[in-house]
Amino acid sequence: MTVAMVEALGVQKSFGRNVVLRDIDLTVQRGDVTCIMGPSGSGKSTFLRCVNHLEKVDRGVIAVDGEIIGYRRDGERLLELNEQELSAQRQQIGMVFQHFNLFGHMTALQNVVEAPVGVARRKPDEVRRHARELLDRVGLAGKEHAYPSELSGGQRQRVAIARALAMRPKVMLFDEPTSALDPELVGEVLDVMRSLASDGMTMVVVTHEAQFAREVADTLVFMDDGVVVESGPAAEVLTAPRHERTRSFLSRVL
Repeated sequence: MTVAMVEALGVQKSFGRNVVLRDIDLTVQRGDVTCIMGPSGSGKSTFLRCVNHLEKVDRGVIAVDGEIIGYRRDGERLLELNEQELSAQRQQIGMVFQHFNLFGHMTALQNVVEAPVGVARRKPDEVRRHARELLDRVGLAGKEHAYPSELSGGQRQRVAIARALAMRPKVMLFDEPTSALDPELVGEVLDVMRSLASDGMTMVVVTHEAQFAREVADTLVFMDDGVVVESGPAAEVLTAPRHERTRSFLSRVL
């Protein structure tokens, strides 16, 4: 049986008395693109942060390529990983944030090179060569010596995508990657994401870009109030949602 690339089972997460995720079950198959949509505060971004253990789940488990994130099995028990073990797991999971999170004092090339050399301990010459290829792939050839302050928002987000790809991840997580961009810059980031999808990269994308979801996603998940309200083929959910909460939300974003 093929192991799913991402599988969440019974995931719950609270911050104090605020319950953010309620029994989330979600599966992403290898090579698929899953888009998660929903109103602000529905738990979308928190779920994404749980996938790479930036947030620790209260109950349930999340596995990436069959490996439980943040823990290892000891018979019937789950033991927390130490920081070194967790770092090794996270290297398999690329993350692109809403606000880029680039190092302002580093050039585009240095931002892409930093983690593969400093964390994965790969050879600097090989990493720099790969980083230039990635910057070219995201349309930033010739910008490797530019600092983030010298780049547009769309260019900074494309550097962030190249940085995540530099770790050669098994899955890419995108947390509203276009929401901080001016409208005219959204397309250049979505084009890079379309290219990744066509190359077979497994992607989980929190987004309000319904047209992107319609074109690229294999599965669309609608979340509200910490639960998965509806999940199915993207075109089907967007065209004929089964639940009133989904219909109400989509009527405002389509």
